[in-house]
Amino acid sequence: MVRTWVCCRAAVCGGSGFCSVVMSDQESSVLSGLLLASHAPLDDAQRAGRMKCSRCGASRMFYCYSCCALVGLEPRDVPSVKLPLKIDIIKHPNETDGKSTAVQAKLLAPGDVNIYTYPCIPELDQSAENIVLVFPGPDAMTVEELWEYFSPDGKPKVKRLKAADADPESHSCPIQRVVFVDSTWNQTTRIITDERLQALPNVELKSRRTCFWRHQKGCPDTYLATIEAIYYFLKDLHGHYFSEYTGEYDNLLFFFSFLHKLINKAKKAAGKL
Repeated sequence: MVRTWVCCRAAVCGGSGFCSVVMSDQESSVLSGLLLASHAPLDDAQRAGRMKCSRCGASRMFYCYSCCALVGLEPRDVPSVKLPLKIDIIKHPNETDGKSTAVQAKLLAPGDVNIYTYPCIPELDQSAENIVLVFPGPDAMTVEELWEYFSPDGKPKVKRLKAADADPESHSCPIQRVVFVDSTWNQTTRIITDERLQALPNVELKSRRTCFWRHQKGCPDTYLATIEAIYYFLKDLHGHYFSEYTGEYDNLLFFFSFLHKLINKAKKAAGKL
């Protein structure tokens, strides 16, 4: 999980298959108002119980985190999210697959997300495309500073285009690829110091509170799960370089929000909330 920084019951669901999300006051500042595909297939899959992954035979619920495959669900049951760039996730070899949310990004945006287990790192050709690494540091820039950093004349972009009108060849978005590290904070050093990543400029996210239920002991609540970090990065990027954000990437939290609801429900039943 990129915990390096940093429940959902449909109130109204129309024929479009999208619905608003209603949750507690404490959670509302972070997850409320998401435009999510219907969770009905997940409800049905939960009632059906755990099933065997068709690839490895392991008992799983919703998806197999080892095979990155749906379990008890069909592709039509989950949304497919188109991203404005490519995402590479580098997972620490000691990061437990079952605790990582990285696989959710691959399942929901399969055409734009790839996951690698360190020491495997994708070929990152900075002469062919603009690439950044999402990681905090003294030299890290903000999303807003990307255009000025990559602009050949040093002049920041001021015109904001509608996403539908954006031409990838016009470089209306200043980057074409972004790298995330999927690891606990204590394990990041091994990856982040790899010489293959040293030339990448770093981008730091705005501080947000995590909704992840597996809180990292001794770390603040601004340490995000990988899927949260990806979502917030894309949300900030869209709002700054395309147009006002209107939920284009909310479905990246499709599984995350549902699991959040289930776990909070179980905690409340056990008197732990």
